[in-house]
Amino acid sequence: MTALNRVPSLMVRAGTASALTIAAVGGSIVAPGFSSEAAAATPATKALQIAASKKGSPYKYGATGPHRFDCSGLTLYSFKKAGKKLPRTAAQQYNKTRHISAKNRKAGDLVFFHSGSSVYHVGIYAGKNKLWHAPKSGDVVRLQKIWTKSVWYGRVR
Repeated sequence: MTALNRVPSLMVRAGTASALTIAAVGGSIVAPGFSSEAAAATPATKALQIAASKKGSPYKYGATGPHRFDCSGLTLYSFKKAGKKLPRTAAQQYNKTRHISAKNRKAGDLVFFHSGSSVYHVGIYAGKNKLWHAPKSGDVVRLQKIWTKSVWYGRVR
């Protein structure tokens, strides 16, 4: 039996989270929002993977994990686990990032939702016009299509 043939049975025995790890180590990342093997080592890609691993965690205002999150709490937690420090609120996080255009955005960049000049929400860009975020009270961390053009992008330094 080749190593390739053993991966599915390993994935079944190891469970979903471990299956993602096995897939990543094998060179292919099979979950939405993950980028290529070359980018897998970057803090932004690690933060994206961490946010995705929190899928289904309940929203709680003011929460920074590890089991409940608000929007900026999820980004703070994810980047902290990836070795990068961010301030607490979405607006503070926007002010600490390198601002980039939509055409230059990459998976792992932060997506900031704004009304006029006020930032009110943040998530982590997953590619294909989607983001991982903790939407609102009564909801859970999830992958969602970006629903508005009133967004700015920031790259964590």
